[in-house]
Amino acid sequence: MTDLFPTPGETQTHSGFVAIVGKPNVGKSTLLNAFLGTKVAPTSPRPQTTRRGVRGIYTTEDRQLVFVDTPGVHKPKDALGKYMNNEVHSALADVDAVVWVVDLRHPPTDEDRLVAHQVRDLPKPLFLVGNKTDAAKYPDEAMKLYAALLEGRTADLSEMSLSAQNSTGSVAALREQILELLPENPFFYPQGGASDQSREMWAAEIIREEAMKKLRDELPYAVATRVNTWTERQDGLQRIEGEIVVEKNAHKGMVIGAGGKQLREIGQAARKQLEVFLNRKVYLGLEVIVIPGWREDEEALRELGYE
Repeated sequence: MTDLFPTPGETQTHSGFVAIVGKPNVGKSTLLNAFLGTKVAPTSPRPQTTRRGVRGIYTTEDRQLVFVDTPGVHKPKDALGKYMNNEVHSALADVDAVVWVVDLRHPPTDEDRLVAHQVRDLPKPLFLVGNKTDAAKYPDEAMKLYAALLEGRTADLSEMSLSAQNSTGSVAALREQILELLPENPFFYPQGGASDQSREMWAAEIIREEAMKKLRDELPYAVATRVNTWTERQDGLQRIEGEIVVEKNAHKGMVIGAGGKQLREIGQAARKQLEVFLNRKVYLGLEVIVIPGWREDEEALRELGYE
């Protein structure tokens, strides 16, 4: 337990966890990355890009805010979907505050109502964040409809409209509001880190993000990624070997593409991202493998890091 009466000269610290929740594709990961000022979570125009709870860490001299980016709440169709919804339930069970992100371009859907049902009666501060306000025709009217889903809530509720991608000032102001709520605690993570992910997990998510951007129809949701080896040469080159996992042999050919063109484009885009964030030259080797029906196979899910 933190000493309530710190010795002279000792800095009293505050820290806590905040879950970022919402239905798929409302901008949760974009908001997390904006809170941190760096990219720790994958983003793409496709729903359900986030599959596991990614923790992003923002630390000042005396406060540490741990954001938990969660998968989009939805009606699951397979074991992977159930795992993703369980990630949301787990995140909400033990946090100090909740940020519910909604898309102001559209009125509430059944998935939004599922989220509202989960957060309405939580005895924790709740921030209703209307995102994509710069692209919404009637943002104020939409915000009222989302707020109405929380009617009857008795715990603290704050509302804010912003664009996670473009409203840097509003994002910083929201972050400051959350920082003020943090309880007295020691830091949970060492200072300097922006995420609790291993570098291999982070790189695998970058690869999957680029695959999701380039693959069509339902195929992106049948794709998983993992990094098997990461070595650094004396000249600084980062050599990363990874796999793109699909469910069917037919999918393998689609990911590779004619003459390997599709796989090369995925690899080149992922490598560029990795080089920007690592500030190092990267060699990225990718192989496509088949694990039949991995989304319904609990053992395969565990092997791929969904546990």
